Amino acid sequence: MYLFSLKSGGKKLAYGKDPQDALEVIKLRLTSEEQENIIENDYIKVKQSKLQEYVHLLK
Repeated sequence: MYLFSLKSGGKKLAYGKDPQDALEVIKLRLTSEEQENIIENDYIKVKQSKLQEYVHLLK
Protein backbone atom coordinates (compact mmCIF):
# COMPACT_ATOMS: atom_id res chain seq x y z
CA MET A 1 0.00 0.00 0.00
CA TYR A 2 1.15 3.50 -0.76
CA LEU A 3 0.03 6.87 0.56
CA PHE A 4 0.35 9.57 -2.07
CA SER A 5 0.40 13.22 -1.07
CA LEU A 6 -2.25 15.52 -2.47
CA LYS A 7 -1.83 19.16 -3.45
CA SER A 8 -4.62 19.89 -0.95
CA GLY A 9 -2.46 18.56 1.89
CA GLY A 10 -4.12 15.19 2.44
CA LYS A 11 -3.16 11.69 1.39
CA LYS A 12 -4.69 9.15 -0.99
CA LEU A 13 -4.30 5.42 -0.34
CA ALA A 14 -3.46 3.18 -3.29
CA TYR A 15 -2.71 -0.53 -3.59
CA GLY A 16 -0.12 -2.01 -5.93
CA LYS A 17 3.08 -4.02 -6.21
CA ASP A 18 5.08 -0.79 -6.63
CA PRO A 19 4.27 2.95 -6.63
CA GLN A 20 3.66 3.09 -10.39
CA ASP A 21 1.29 0.13 -10.25
CA ALA A 22 -0.56 1.71 -7.32
CA LEU A 23 -1.02 4.92 -9.32
CA GLU A 24 -2.42 2.99 -12.26
CA VAL A 25 -4.87 1.17 -10.00
CA ILE A 26 -6.10 4.30 -8.23
CA LYS A 27 -6.51 6.19 -11.51
CA LEU A 28 -9.13 3.63 -12.53
CA ARG A 29 -11.50 5.01 -9.90
CA LEU A 30 -10.63 8.72 -9.85
CA THR A 31 -11.83 11.54 -12.06
CA SER A 32 -9.22 13.39 -14.10
CA GLU A 33 -9.58 16.33 -11.69
CA GLU A 34 -8.85 14.07 -8.71
CA GLN A 35 -5.88 12.53 -10.55
CA GLU A 36 -4.34 15.97 -11.11
CA ASN A 37 -4.41 16.56 -7.36
CA ILE A 38 -2.02 13.63 -6.69
CA ILE A 39 1.69 14.41 -6.32
CA GLU A 40 3.02 11.29 -8.05
CA ASN A 41 6.59 11.41 -6.71
CA ASP A 42 5.60 12.13 -3.08
CA TYR A 43 4.52 8.87 -1.43
CA ILE A 44 5.30 6.56 1.45
CA LYS A 45 4.98 2.77 1.59
CA VAL A 46 2.69 1.66 4.41
CA LYS A 47 2.18 -1.80 5.87
CA GLN A 48 -1.45 -2.71 6.47
CA SER A 49 -0.71 -3.23 10.18
CA LYS A 50 0.43 0.42 10.43
CA LEU A 51 -2.40 1.94 8.36
CA GLN A 52 -4.33 3.08 11.44
CA GLU A 53 -1.53 5.58 12.16
CA TYR A 54 -2.31 7.38 8.89
CA VAL A 55 -6.13 7.29 8.76
CA HIS A 56 -6.47 10.90 9.92
CA LEU A 57 -4.54 12.06 6.80
CA LEU A 58 -6.74 10.31 4.23
CA LYS A 59 -9.03 12.31 1.94
